[in-house]
Amino acid sequence: MSDRVGVNEAVIASDPYSARALYARQLGALREKAGMSYMQLGALCMYEQSYLHRLERGQRLGTLEVARMLDKVYGTGDLLERLWRLAKRETTDQLVRSPAPFEVNAARIREYAGHAIPDLLQIRAYALEQLEGAQLPEEQVAAEVAERLERQSALAGSEPVYYRALIDEAALRRKARDPQTWTAQLEHLIEAAQWPGIALHVVPFAAGPHHLRGSLELISLRDGSTVAYTQGSWSGHLTDDPEDVEALRVAFDALRDTALLPAESLTFLRTLLDTHSAPDPR
Repeated sequence: MSDRVGVNEAVIASDPYSARALYARQLGALREKAGMSYMQLGALCMYEQSYLHRLERGQRLGTLEVARMLDKVYGTGDLLERLWRLAKRETTDQLVRSPAPFEVNAARIREYAGHAIPDLLQIRAYALEQLEGAQLPEEQVAAEVAERLERQSALAGSEPVYYRALIDEAALRRKARDPQTWTAQLEHLIEAAQWPGIALHVVPFAAGPHHLRGSLELISLRDGSTVAYTQGSWSGHLTDDPEDVEALRVAFDALRDTALLPAESLTFLRTLLDTHSAPDPR
């Protein structure tokens, strides 16, 4: 069992009265009150001992079905189900500004960008344009641009992280306001697509509608675990709940299967650059 302190364990440590912490403690208290070992409990509810242990430590939240099964075993009505629902809502509402602390320890990063170039592939001028459009204070814009560029060090260096990016065609059709910035951004994408350890896929309009909205980053850590970071216009959500992460991974893989292959994507980007750089016939 890993000694890594995950997202949810950190929440429990910082707030012992969170719904997540109360749920985990209640599970342990009920088992001890019943005088059961993990082996005995596992035989009754048909779940592995290690899995039940993780639930009581708060390493996993588990599913609604698990909470209902344990309610039956302990004869607690719908107590555990109600606690689980509160903890689930609490987990979903974890707001974080950036996935940077997890990217530092990443072995692999998979990302989908639907409306803009991924942060890890942005040049400075493009990042400035994007953030200035949000009407943020100048010092905040400068700090966020600097952080994005610092995060990109994970893709370079002597041991670059493996990185797979799915970039929606919509993000590539929405040019930067400054033509020179857009030229430089496309040139950077073309260069980065040829770096070792990077696989870049364009998701064409022809792929049709899909389940992913906003942006998604799946960060696989060196200990074998994975966290998922989803981002909207003003905030991001981070979770390491295995059930949530697995659902997002399945959606990512399904979208990847509809995307252009890396070689096809490189051709797409080069054509886009040629079209952008061509003189106006007027």
